[in-house]
Amino acid sequence: MSYDDVEIEDMEWNEELQSYTYPCPCGDLFQITVDDLRLGEEIARCPSCSLYITVVYNPEDFASSRPPPPRPPQPVAVA
Repeated sequence: MSYDDVEIEDMEWNEELQSYTYPCPCGDLFQITVDDLRLGEEIARCPSCSLYITVVYNPEDFASSRPPPPRPPQPVAVA
């Protein structure tokens, strides 16, 4: 069970860490990267303690930057 559920809008973008952050009760920051969010990850962890939070967000907001899925091979006409 996570420590709390936090809306992505309540988190701050940290340019230095390249991640969204939220204050942890231990004094450090919960962190989650954009790549994690694109992969559907919703857990932001604190690097200093064992707590973690569940990030509430719309996965579609982060899916647009994902590369398109590979196209299936196309049949080749042989003459």
